[in-house]
Order: sequence, then C-alpha cells, then structure tokens
Amino acid sequence: MMLIGKTGCGKTTLSQALQKELITYKKTQAVEYYRDIIDTPGEYIENRVYYNALIVSSYDCDIIALVQDCTSDENFFPPNFSSIFCKPVIGIITKIDLCTCNRKINIATNYLINSGVSEIFKVSSINNEGIDKIREILQ
Repeated sequence: MMLIGKTGCGKTTLSQALQKELITYKKTQAVEYYRDIIDTPGEYIENRVYYNALIVSSYDCDIIALVQDCTSDENFFPPNFSSIFCKPVIGIITKIDLCTCNRKINIATNYLINSGVSEIFKVSSINNEGIDKIREILQ
C-alpha cells in the first residue's frame, strides 16, 4: 500500500502503527519502502511537478491510500485524482482522536470522495482505532 498525503497528515505515524513500531516523529524526505507500505513525502502531493513520482512509485504496490488529516482544512487532492492510478484507491482519515467535531470528519470525507476513492477508513494511530481494518487490507 502506498500512502499519499500532505506533510504532517500522519502517513509515517500510520505506517509505524500498522507495523507495530514505536511511534516517533520522523520527517519523510524521500520515498521510503517498508515491508507492506510505501511512505511518500508530503511534498509529492503538494507540488504537481512530483505527480509523476507518485505514478511511478505506485507500480510497486497493490493499493493506493490517500491520507487526509481531519484536523486540517487544507485539501491537496484534485477532483478525481485517483483516476491517475491503475490500482484501487482508498481514503484514510487520520487523527480522529483529535477531532471532537463531526463536521471536520465530514469535510475530510468529502475531500476524499471528491478525489475518487473507493472506500474510506477512519483511524487514530495513537489509540489504534481503525488500524486493524487497514491491516486486513494489507493481508
């Protein structure tokens, strides 16, 4: 699974939670390959010039995950963005433990729906909420 999302949205933390690693902050500077996960830098979605790097990296995975932080009002996923990949694309809403307002989760959901994802998962990497559902996909 390849994780795509803006800087600070929780891709690396999600990756650590999925692999049952100690959660530590680490800024992803380049595409990083783990056992079942490809972690991409946030700059790859924030700058259109890097879209080709995302497309090329996607060939090494079975599923693409667009990651949206529910505490952020920013959306970097263009409408129907998922159509540039020839793989299934899911949406993952992160940091739900920090979102006390359903309105924010609904906004994040709409961002992902507009990008063309097939299914949306809500997770908290800190309290492991929803993490098992993502692990099932990886198996």
